Amino acid sequence: MAWVPLKGFLAKSGLRSGGAFGAASTHTSSALSDTEKLAMLDELEQSGLGWFWASDAQGNITYLSAAIADRIEVPLIEILGQPLSNMFVCADRDGRSKSLSLMLGAHKSFSGIAVRAEKRPEGAVLRLSGRPAFNGEKFAGFRGTGSDITDEFFREEETVRLAKYDSLTGLSNRYRMKHRIESTLTAFKAAKRNCAVMMLDLDKFKHVNDTLGHAAGDELLKQVADRLQRSLEVECEIGRLGGDEFQVMIPDKDDRGELGEIALKVITMLRQPYSLEEGRCVIGASIGIAIAPHDGVNADDVVRSADLALYAAKNGGRGQYRFFSGELENEALFRRRLEENLGVAVQEEQLFLKFEPMVSAEDGTVRALETHICWMHDQRGEIDEEEFALILDGSSQVVEVGTWAIREACRHAAQWPDTIRLAVNIPVALFAHDGFVDAVAEALEQADLAAHRLELEISEAVFFGDANAVDRTLAQLFKLGVRLTLDEFGSGYSSLAYLRRAPFDTIKIDEALVSEAEQHDSKELGLIRAIVALAGALEMDTIANGIETTEMFARLKECGVKHMQGPIFSDPVTSDVVETELVGELWKIAPSGDRMKRAKRRTVFRKIQVIHDDHSYEVTLRNLSRSGALIQGLSDVPKGTQFVVDLGGGQLAVATVIRTNGDTQGLEFEQSLVDDGSGGLCTRNRVSPYALASAGTPLAALSQGNYNAMQGGLLGQGAGSIPQFGYAAPTRHDAA
Repeated sequence: MAWVPLKGFLAKSGLRSGGAFGAASTHTSSALSDTEKLAMLDELEQSGLGWFWASDAQGNITYLSAAIADRIEVPLIEILGQPLSNMFVCADRDGRSKSLSLMLGAHKSFSGIAVRAEKRPEGAVLRLSGRPAFNGEKFAGFRGTGSDITDEFFREEETVRLAKYDSLTGLSNRYRMKHRIESTLTAFKAAKRNCAVMMLDLDKFKHVNDTLGHAAGDELLKQVADRLQRSLEVECEIGRLGGDEFQVMIPDKDDRGELGEIALKVITMLRQPYSLEEGRCVIGASIGIAIAPHDGVNADDVVRSADLALYAAKNGGRGQYRFFSGELENEALFRRRLEENLGVAVQEEQLFLKFEPMVSAEDGTVRALETHICWMHDQRGEIDEEEFALILDGSSQVVEVGTWAIREACRHAAQWPDTIRLAVNIPVALFAHDGFVDAVAEALEQADLAAHRLELEISEAVFFGDANAVDRTLAQLFKLGVRLTLDEFGSGYSSLAYLRRAPFDTIKIDEALVSEAEQHDSKELGLIRAIVALAGALEMDTIANGIETTEMFARLKECGVKHMQGPIFSDPVTSDVVETELVGELWKIAPSGDRMKRAKRRTVFRKIQVIHDDHSYEVTLRNLSRSGALIQGLSDVPKGTQFVVDLGGGQLAVATVIRTNGDTQGLEFEQSLVDDGSGGLCTRNRVSPYALASAGTPLAALSQGNYNAMQGGLLGQGAGSIPQFGYAAPTRHDAA
């Protein structure tokens, strides 16, 4: 049917002023004639305020306002005679609306359906309404109206998108992630499937915001989101929960070896340098990992477990991942108690200092010693300098502890040769304290220590505060005569303005920059050369921190760095060692590659269960490695005996005795252990809570107990077997 004006179509269809477009009754009086009514409808159609369409009984388009064809950019001649359901498709991207063909096939009125032209899926959006027309009892097709709702549709679509997605990064937002995790875990619980949740927090992001501005921080978050999406090459859902906190859900993944590799890849990618319009920066990331149903059955429990693991990763030194275990909650509580008890530790003299040598790159002579605070806790034992720094960072006792450290360090330094300087790291809270300068002056006076022998290491974070107060404090310190070091220079948010504002004597190159220079190309070395040149121009010394290899030492020396420190020279040592080394001639330390920075080891001298057949034995775990373990406590165990080693928390490792000596057996694991992200080891997989549930136990997260009571025995043997091995008499070491 060729297009005809609305007036002709109405006349031809016999509807005239009745039907879908006319008056409800021919008996209704009107001041307008039929001709005037049709003219008014023509004007309405041409104005765009009202559009019309019609179809025959087969659903083919018999009439369409020319304005509609123009709006959807499809020639009218290509539309007329075509099925309406072929020409238009529902505009709802999520597919929630019923299909147009189903509604037309029902021969019932409809309204408000949003459609797009099938040939122009990204074009205008129309809202169609229609009602069936009948010739007597016979269905004659549809008559309807349309309107352009493109702007309204996209506004609503954007509103819906913003309700689910983060407007800055385009990742899922907190609401969507919560809904996705809840719905996924509910479905996976019924299907007995696993699901991992990662909580990710950026390290040092706040410094970027504070130094380069919020615009730089926003751009950095966009780049982080992009790197996250590129580094996660598995099916997953990635979300930004707000600030610098991200969340990742990985379905059907419970292998902690694979999850650890994924986390390590993410951490490695995120700590690569970023280029922003405002400058170059380097940040890091910490990750906590929990797995459902092992670490929680419902969404709240799993996310809480991942949060605890993230907290542990950050407290463990940042830039690492950590799997959840039932011990973490106790660790978190214990750490909070430690923070609360710092004041008592100072009063009861539980704190003590260790000193790390700063060595001349030229001749290996120790020129200064940097102080580190440690804590001899009555329950925990020695808390080393790294862990103590993390405890102090979150404590309200920073000023009290920092003041004590300056006083105690000066007391020790007074006993050293005059050629040895003392370096003390100054927390931001202590620097900003009103009595800080007076405390430094008092410490020098009490120890009778020359001011130039005290070197205060100040990070760039102190400049985030009140500029006048900062400048006033720096001027007072300069007048006092102490040396000043700008700490962590080159960490990605350094500013030359700091060097102009403060009378620094030394620039300390950030450890992260040194690490990057060791692992990657020469760009970082070029930056280090530039820092050395800058320091030389300003008549300042340079010191590099965290040197671990002789190769890096040689490169930094070639760059012109004057002083260095790190494991290649010495770990922090006690005051007794310092006093012994400083007796007589100069203390010299040659760099040695044999000094490796040792990863922290978890205590392995503990009681565990080993299972043979279905009988469980309690033994002492003496040693643990990736490939095996050393146990003690059983006698008459022949080589070749197979055990299941229960390391707790659902961690079962099948092992074979490869050597035996009295009450001690060396075991070789069938499957190697993997890193747990914090310097320890764990099994790839754990006992499935679904398996425990099938044996009669309620479905729940794994406890920290042993798992030797599963129905039928862990090795599939029948119950009631007789123990084959006896317990050996405890040695004096065991009794300890």
